[in-house]
Amino acid sequence: MDIPRVLNRKNRILLKELTKTDFKLRYQGSVLGYLWALLRPLMMFAILYIVFAKLLKIGNDIPHYPVYLLCGTTMWSFFTECTSQGIQSIVVRGDLLRKISFPKYIVVVSATLTAVINMLINLMVIIIFALINGVTPSWNWLLAIPAIAELYLLSLGIAFLLGSINVKYRDITSIWDVIVQALFYAVPIIYPISMVATSSILAAKVILLNPIAQAIQDIRFNLITDQTITTWNYLNSPLVIIPIIFVIVMLITGAIIFRRKSKFFAEEV
Repeated sequence: MDIPRVLNRKNRILLKELTKTDFKLRYQGSVLGYLWALLRPLMMFAILYIVFAKLLKIGNDIPHYPVYLLCGTTMWSFFTECTSQGIQSIVVRGDLLRKISFPKYIVVVSATLTAVINMLINLMVIIIFALINGVTPSWNWLLAIPAIAELYLLSLGIAFLLGSINVKYRDITSIWDVIVQALFYAVPIIYPISMVATSSILAAKVILLNPIAQAIQDIRFNLITDQTITTWNYLNSPLVIIPIIFVIVMLITGAIIFRRKSKFFAEEV
């Protein structure tokens, strides 16, 4: 992608307007409107907390486990919303692409930024719950920002890659939905990684090499409790850079393929 074109004023204005439009349309026609940005992850958290924390007694060994679980479900929702909306964005905006000439990446980025807005709203809820639950505020909270940015860049790379393929092969959306369901259980959202390590240290290490797991565990470590197992404090080997390398490769690969295929979007949507 051409950096000057990415940063010019016209493209920034268009990106801003598309993001605002996407955010408004997401909740248009619903009774509760923007409240769904809060209610959706909170309802998911409530169900998981009742089933896994209260009934199955998972997470008793983790300090502030309710907030720990809320943080995990919120960041997971952020990842899934980012990728799903990004993958469908080119097809959804097909009419606009056929009528106006502008950098196509703006459509994908605007769709993912809508997920960022929802995540920031929910992040405020996490902080409030953390304070109520007795989590002590610290400067470490700021260290969660790079991990959130990492999760976003991974989502953006996936959205570029699969979104460009989805224009021609619409099955990609359905396939990704299945992959996301499988990934949910491959990432320590509802279960602590310590529970996996008890059965298999190797399995725990493999899970922590997943960039989604690495980012979410880092966010939990910095926001909630330093007793969280992370990729950095558990692996103790050069392998710790694998998640970062994967994110960089995914973003670059997605951007390159998206740029190549974007020339034909107007014809294929």
